[in-house]
Amino acid sequence: MIAGDGGRSEDGVRVPGETACGTVAAVPADCTIVVPAYNEERRIGGLLASLAGFGGPVIVVADGTDRTADLVREFGASHPQLALTCLEFPARLGKGGGIMAGFRAARTPFVGFMDADGSTAPAEMVRLFSFLGDADGAIASRWASGAVVPVRQGPLRRLQSRAFNLLIRLLFGLPYADTQCGAKVFRREALLPVLGEMELTGFEFDVELLWRLSRRGARVVEVPTVWYDHGGSKVGGGDSMPMLRRLVALWWAAGAKEPR
Repeated sequence: MIAGDGGRSEDGVRVPGETACGTVAAVPADCTIVVPAYNEERRIGGLLASLAGFGGPVIVVADGTDRTADLVREFGASHPQLALTCLEFPARLGKGGGIMAGFRAARTPFVGFMDADGSTAPAEMVRLFSFLGDADGAIASRWASGAVVPVRQGPLRRLQSRAFNLLIRLLFGLPYADTQCGAKVFRREALLPVLGEMELTGFEFDVELLWRLSRRGARVVEVPTVWYDHGGSKVGGGDSMPMLRRLVALWWAAGAKEPR
């Protein structure tokens, strides 16, 4: 289901404004942003500077070997207006593992995550949170109609992304054009029950999370976003096949558990 600004999604889901279910829309003070940050000492300062005026809690999960955690603590000490927490782990958790650790630590009714590379601006995160007035989740999409991507990935990377997404849609029945954009937000009450079911902790985590939410009947809307490719991604073309193998194994195991 794809939502845009100022109207309804293609299947009738409302977007911010008057809510269909009578719930209160998210405001930044009630929203936590989780940032998985594995060895991000070169980029974390710039990201935190952009989040300084966010208005809600920010949790950085540092599970690498560089100075990321030290830089986060230093930034927090010099910017007391930002409710900044650093969760530090001695061993790598994986992208999904880091995000789940941050989700479990969050205490606000709305939670989300964004990549540390700054591909998604904080203003886009605030916009995503605004969709939670009448949805359980909102995910940014680079491929949905209306998305703005001024600096695109190379043609081979785009082809790999499209092929991966097509296979995911066929396997898991997910309706989304883009499951891998690193900006997603959720109602905490909808999210917490599925965290205990999660099995995958790598870059394929997004797919499993969306799939498990869909199995529980959660309503997650896909929102066209503004996205910049700054380079230096931790995900390479060689990661697609291992990710797909792990997802196929998950799909196969889930099918085996279904009642005959």
